[in-house]
Amino acid sequence: MKQGAQGSSGTGIPGLADLPSGAVRVPQQVRAEDVDRERCAPQGAARGEHTHSEQPIPRPRAVVQRSSVRGQILDALRTALVAGELTPGGVYSAPALGDRFGVSATPVREAMQQLALEGAVEVVPNRGFRVIERGARELAELAEVRALIEVPVMLRLARTVPAERWAELRPLADATVRAASSGCRATYAESDRAFHRAVLELSGNEQLVQIAEDLHRRAQWPLMGGPAPHGRAELPADAAEHTALLDALIARDVDVVRSLVAKHFAGAS
Repeated sequence: MKQGAQGSSGTGIPGLADLPSGAVRVPQQVRAEDVDRERCAPQGAARGEHTHSEQPIPRPRAVVQRSSVRGQILDALRTALVAGELTPGGVYSAPALGDRFGVSATPVREAMQQLALEGAVEVVPNRGFRVIERGARELAELAEVRALIEVPVMLRLARTVPAERWAELRPLADATVRAASSGCRATYAESDRAFHRAVLELSGNEQLVQIAEDLHRRAQWPLMGGPAPHGRAELPADAAEHTALLDALIARDVDVVRSLVAKHFAGAS
């Protein structure tokens, strides 16, 4: 909306104080309905231009920023899933989980629907969501697919990425060692994914990173009637492989990299 000169020379508008007395016309009282009408008028209408059949442009609404409750619940459910708090075959309702997290059932239901899309749970009509029961064969298949995707990429990166770039990943490798020493599978799972994601991001292929991340997350879900992937006793050994792999990548020792990644994915099955 074009703003005209309003008030007297005390308005602070440049040049307004230099106008002769009486040159400034004090506008009539502005009514709220007139302001709303002008805001919604087509561009040029306030200047008396012909707008013909132009449609009114609605006044833009203010954008309300809210924290993502659904995202927080999704992260919490993923953690509970990896930690074994949501057991394979167990059925959980959105209201009950909402009470647990202190939120309404709606964000829980939305988060569980996302987990259903990821293959972690399935919908049980009128009851809630059942955690998928997975066996060792599915875990082995996931490890095989991950190896088919990640191993060639790591070998290519081992030949092309300079040592200083690999050295920047040292804090992430060290974080997996600390997480392993804590014995918390959920904490280790997060640091494990962060290290692998950082390695693959050096390829510059975002689609590859997303697909590998999804496969990696699925491989961390608990098994039905068996030990969880990377049990507490196995965590330190798995974390040590990250450190050894990073050392080989910095040294550009492709043969050692090939041997380590093959061992790493074989242990994931």
